[in-house]
Amino acid sequence: MINDRLAIPRSELQFSFARSAGPGGQNVNKLNTKAVLRWKPAESAALSPAVLERFLARNGGRLTREGELVIASDTHREQGRNVGDCLQRLRALVAAAAARPKVRRPTKPTKASQQRRLNAKRNQAAKKASRQSPADGEA
Repeated sequence: MINDRLAIPRSELQFSFARSAGPGGQNVNKLNTKAVLRWKPAESAALSPAVLERFLARNGGRLTREGELVIASDTHREQGRNVGDCLQRLRALVAAAAARPKVRRPTKPTKASQQRRLNAKRNQAAKKASRQSPADGEA
C-alpha cells in the first residue's frame, strides 16, 4: 500500500534473505536477517504510465540491467523489521514518483527589480569607464 489510490501487490515483490554484515556474534553468524527486495516496475500493473515514467526518470540509475529495483536492508537484528524497512523505502520511492510535480507559472519581474538591475548595470559601466585611460585625442 503506497497511498489511497496506489498499492503494489505482494505477488510482484520478491524477497530473499542473507546473513547480515558487521558485528553481532551468534545472531549474525546463524540467522539470515538481511532482507533483499526485488521489484520490476516496468512489469507492474499497479503503476499508471505517467507514474511509471516519473519513477523511471527519478530512479532509472538504481535499476539493474534486467530492470529490477533492488532494495536491501540489514539495519535491524530481526528479519521482519528489515522486510518492513525495505517496504518502507519502496513506498517512499513510489510515493515520490506518484506525486505530480507542480506546474511552474511564469512570472514577470517587478518594476522595482527591473529598475535595480538597470541601475546596477549603469553603475558597473561607469566604474569600468572610469578605469579606462583617456583616448588618444582627448589628453
